[in-house]
Amino acid sequence: MKSSRRTTKLSHLDADGAARMVDVSRKGGTVRSATARAMVTLGPRAFAALDASENAKGDALAVSRVAGITAAKRTADWIPLCHPLLFDAVDLSLARLPAVQAVEVVATVRGTGKTGFEMEAMVAVSAAALTLYDMCKGADKGIVIGPVELLAKSGGKSGDWVSKRRKGK
Repeated sequence: MKSSRRTTKLSHLDADGAARMVDVSRKGGTVRSATARAMVTLGPRAFAALDASENAKGDALAVSRVAGITAAKRTADWIPLCHPLLFDAVDLSLARLPAVQAVEVVATVRGTGKTGFEMEAMVAVSAAALTLYDMCKGADKGIVIGPVELLAKSGGKSGDWVSKRRKGK
């Protein structure tokens, strides 16, 4: 009896199952973008420490924004099989959510390339979230990071994709 499941071929594995970097040399560059999000739940003391006047380390949101942008540019150093990519823009925002004492970190990476910017967006929000933890951990070590998720991507052979969670907004 045949399975109705489709087998997914993973592009980072060769025919023998060994890890490899995907060869994109024959692909043409297209305009692409990717947007990712990380949630950082702080609690009351750490949420108060977001204000530079309450945080001995300084402006937690500003430092986290710079960390996220910087990390996006270094994604290939974080993720072993990622191509080092040039992109045109990184928009990174950190929005305070007082009702839940959290910060929503959103990054969009845009440019023209042979491969997408999903990992750059994911690394950007991850680094910003981790930096926010570092900036506020003196107030509360129980800060929670997550989920970290891709919200949308556009361009390339696979076309556009939007998270089901984002569609529901």
